[in-house]
Amino acid sequence: MEKPNTGAKRILVVEDEPAICQVCRRVLTSEGFEIDTATNGEVAQDRLREKDYDLILIDIRTPVINGKQLYQSIIEKHPRLASRVIFTTGDMVEGNTRRFLEQSGRPYLPKPFNPDELKTIVKETLGQIEK
Repeated sequence: MEKPNTGAKRILVVEDEPAICQVCRRVLTSEGFEIDTATNGEVAQDRLREKDYDLILIDIRTPVINGKQLYQSIIEKHPRLASRVIFTTGDMVEGNTRRFLEQSGRPYLPKPFNPDELKTIVKETLGQIEK
């Protein structure tokens, strides 16, 4: 897999809402991260075959292959990355989503989120990985 020589951490943002994708790219790039995006889980699977990532930010509800299905695929095909996933969701009231997030044990960011919340959860998650 291709790994950049820049030393920057590479993050894959899986998000179908263009405005949120743009905010993630802008905020995380300004923090020195290298960002790739995917509009759904199918595109994300292609990106994961092409490149190596340090972190994956996954929206639970994306078309074609949703975040839950993508996470299951990551566990099976890229187990090293399973501990490098952060979920985003605008659906915290739906019981299945809440149960899934609790069972996954992964951090999540409820939508709408602000840039500081995004920076904090990304840095905290990367910090836990590097310990």
